[in-house]
Amino acid sequence: MITVIFACVHNAGRSQMAAAFFNQLVDPTKARGISAGTQPGARVHPEVLATLREVGIDLEGVIPQKLTPELVNECRWLITMGCGDECPIAPPFVQKRDWPLEDPKGKPIERVREIRDEVRARIAGFVAENGWGSV
Repeated sequence: MITVIFACVHNAGRSQMAAAFFNQLVDPTKARGISAGTQPGARVHPEVLATLREVGIDLEGVIPQKLTPELVNECRWLITMGCGDECPIAPPFVQKRDWPLEDPKGKPIERVREIRDEVRARIAGFVAENGWGSV
């Protein structure tokens, strides 16, 4: 089982979207996605909850979690989204990518939808590239 961590600062926007789309598109026998943040917020941003609900994903009640070195040591991939120098150094066996995605916090709902759709497209490409798609 391959674990992919999607990380941003507050674990309340981009990384939550990414993990939700990843787990929706991936074959669960091949991989799983989790999200975490370097400074986790108290809750997922309301505008993120709203735009994900529009596409059938409910993250109500999901609580952001801390990105720890221990968590990173358990993954095969670390996809960062704007945490910069705060993201932990990944061990050599962890493949790392940085996706420069805009933070949706406080943005108008139209812009959050655009960010959501960009995240979904990146996830779809990443899943296809690695052959993890569900049957």
